[in-house]
Amino acid sequence: MTVPEVLKSLREKHNLTQEQFAERVNVTRQAVSRWETGETQPNTEMLKVLSKEFNVSINTLLGAPRQLFCQCCGMPLGDDTMISRELDGSFNEDYCKWCYADGKFAYTSKETLLDFLIGHMPNPENTPDDERRKMFNAHLSQLKHWK
Repeated sequence: MTVPEVLKSLREKHNLTQEQFAERVNVTRQAVSRWETGETQPNTEMLKVLSKEFNVSINTLLGAPRQLFCQCCGMPLGDDTMISRELDGSFNEDYCKWCYADGKFAYTSKETLLDFLIGHMPNPENTPDDERRKMFNAHLSQLKHWK
């Protein structure tokens, strides 16, 4: 979806007129109309307001132009329900809700996460744990949190 389509869909999902939508985010009805026609787009600060007000990630507001991956464990963040949040309720699109919650990381070290992965990831080929650890470590080392 394009940004105008996302914004119109979001407004309609909440059964709001353009005027009501505008009031919720403190802009004019004309601004909402211009967003929905694609004449203009919300700026960065307005995207943050829209994200918080309507409980959707900025990536979703922008039409999901990029595939998000948790920068701690590498899991694809397929939808907004998987994305972590900051203490103020805003989305933190860098991490999944299992690796980062309430302003804290669940894994205090890469070794802790590796231990979890070895114990919980399927191993249908019965690969030895030391090989799996090396494979997981190579993958995790490419992620922002572990660089």
